[in-house]
Amino acid sequence: MAYVINDTCVSCGSCAGECPVGAISAGASQYEIDATACIDCGTCAGVCPTGAISQG
Repeated sequence: MAYVINDTCVSCGSCAGECPVGAISAGASQYEIDATACIDCGTCAGVCPTGAISQG
């Protein structure tokens, strides 16, 4: 199951830089994870300073 980013995202970009497959990009109001590209590694969740990323 792919990871998801919730509303506590502050758009810092930490997660996008750490994603090994480039599944994270800036959305209109916060960063978004492409569920079809996500490999469920959890690296993004580990670097998120606000805890906005969890397994969906």
